[in-house]
Amino acid sequence: MALADSGRAIGAVTRLLQDHLNRLGFDVSIGKPEDATRHNTNEKLNLFLYETTFDPHLRNLSLRDGEPPPLWLVVKFLLTAFDEKENSDTAAAHDLLGRGIAALHELNFLRLDHSVVPDVQLALENNPEPLKLSFDESTVDLLTKIMQGSDERFRLSVAFQIRPVMIAPASLPRGSLLVGIDYSTTPQTTIGSDGIHLEVIPSTGARLERVEPDRFEVGATLTLYGDELNASTLEVVLGGVVLSIVERHVDRLVVTAEGSSGTPIASGTSLSAGEMPLIVRRRLSPTRTRSSNLLPARLLPTLDSAALVAGVLKLQGLLLGSDADDVMVLFYREFDGVTVRRFETVTSAADQQTLTIVGAATNVPAGSYRVILRVNNQQAKASPTVVVP
Repeated sequence: MALADSGRAIGAVTRLLQDHLNRLGFDVSIGKPEDATRHNTNEKLNLFLYETTFDPHLRNLSLRDGEPPPLWLVVKFLLTAFDEKENSDTAAAHDLLGRGIAALHELNFLRLDHSVVPDVQLALENNPEPLKLSFDESTVDLLTKIMQGSDERFRLSVAFQIRPVMIAPASLPRGSLLVGIDYSTTPQTTIGSDGIHLEVIPSTGARLERVEPDRFEVGATLTLYGDELNASTLEVVLGGVVLSIVERHVDRLVVTAEGSSGTPIASGTSLSAGEMPLIVRRRLSPTRTRSSNLLPARLLPTLDSAALVAGVLKLQGLLLGSDADDVMVLFYREFDGVTVRRFETVTSAADQQTLTIVGAATNVPAGSYRVILRVNNQQAKASPTVVVP
């Protein structure tokens, strides 16, 4: 029957105990011991469910692989006996209590048979383990805690427990088709490993720790250090440009920031010099990726030459800056470390390979100067010399 019926399992266990004892000739009431005195004037046994706990040994046990486990409970009862005068501390009551304990001890396992009422049967029949009855210590401390209050009397009782009681959700079981079977054919065809199309990713993905060097020019070779870096589907992205991977290892990747003519970075049309994000990403589909954490990388301009002709300063190199970049050129006097002139108005080229400054020699004392170039706050490594006549 439906597992949803197991939601009534706690009450079903209580009724099953009552039914077993009734069949053995006992009159059985259910509730607090003090309330049993108002039930009738017959000698009787009383069942009081005083505690429920979760079974620690079955906490993670599922009924089927891959499904969430149900709740596994231990239910704890007190058995109290009353004589015909509603007393529980007389010899007659003690005699009845002993016979009740013996009856429970004979049960050992609570079983479902044809005489069990349908509601109890439905609630407990899906329980995969037999319901085990075992006795607990009935200490004075336990009984005192349970039978406290102005209307309660201390009554000799025996504690016992029933386990495991299953309560399962009413959700439908999970299912999936078999791997290695082609269900599009009639009859279905066994295709084995050709039916495996999902790549299993055993972790949350690649993680970067550092990049060496963290400042580099176009064409440099970079080493990225981290974890989970050897997958063949990984890409290394600088800014928005995918770099070429030279070597793959579990803890590092070696890549190049392409510097040959026509490549995305060297062309000057994709990136400018500056600080930008460097990530590793795994392509999950043509439109989706899973990225690592971000590392800052500093792409430097490359200044190959500087020439001052007729007052016009012309710089050549790679990633020298575009109209949208923060470009600064300095005349630096090397012998005393003084910056003599700063130029912020420059004429750039679309490919970022030339910079032109008109009137660069105006108001500049004659002498030899180093040319310092900064693009987006990243300074070129080379500082060629020009002479102002």
